[in-house]
Amino acid sequence: MEINLELYKVFYYVATTLSFSEASRQLFISQSAVSQSVKALEQKLNHTLFIRSTKKVLLTPEGELLLSHVKPAMKMLEDGESLVTGGNLLTGQLRIGASDTICRYFLIDYFRRFHQNYPDVRIKVTNSTSVGCVDLLKNGQVDLIICNYPNSRLDKQFHMKIIKDFQDIFVANPAYFHIQNTPLNLDDLLEYPILMLSQESTTSEYLKQFFARHNMKLLPEAELSSNDLLTDLARIGLGITCVPDYMLKNMDSLVRIPLKEDLPKRHLVLVQNQNLPVSQTSERFVEMFQTL
Repeated sequence: MEINLELYKVFYYVATTLSFSEASRQLFISQSAVSQSVKALEQKLNHTLFIRSTKKVLLTPEGELLLSHVKPAMKMLEDGESLVTGGNLLTGQLRIGASDTICRYFLIDYFRRFHQNYPDVRIKVTNSTSVGCVDLLKNGQVDLIICNYPNSRLDKQFHMKIIKDFQDIFVANPAYFHIQNTPLNLDDLLEYPILMLSQESTTSEYLKQFFARHNMKLLPEAELSSNDLLTDLARIGLGITCVPDYMLKNMDSLVRIPLKEDLPKRHLVLVQNQNLPVSQTSERFVEMFQTL
């Protein structure tokens, strides 16, 4: 049976994203062209490959079987293209999901190094919370994510690698708050107006669980979506805020508030979806973290 390889390519993108619209976006073709290609492939194979509904797209058993063979074939084709074009002449697109804080204060140097090594690769960064990044990866909208861990949205379909340990710290402007060197109890800390990330973030979830374990309720003065905005408000004395310690070197007028019980360490993790093939651009980016 002779079938145009482009039909398998379209099938692959729909099957890995479970979205006709997302496949259309990634392939740079119209959604109707995607639908027509899938329909043509189903007619040639005489099998329905997808269960379509208004809310979601699912693979049929025949679709899952076909994907298990198409996936490694797509990877072999990509590797072959790379060999033909020559070793480090990597092209294509690297799609990464990460929060603005992780991008600005941790990933920038890695982006710079990767771009220097592979200038022909386009780096596309999608900003979202660590929780939102998991959804991006699950839907095939990004190749990998860098996010905070623990993260309640990560499950067994994801492969995680710890790339950095960090600790959350409370900071304030001493010009507005009398900050002493004597460490504070947690209940003393709560006497201050607390500024923190919105409740959709892993940081908010983590902090509230931490204080709950000490039979305390964390009631923030404000919940915002940006650590940079939180530190701006802390600088003008509207409260104290909690940030990852790797931001500390950029704190300017803010100082760390010592605590009698430090918050437990968390991790930055590099996460990939085990149900999706790993592109060569992703492999090269992940290699930058192999020695960590």
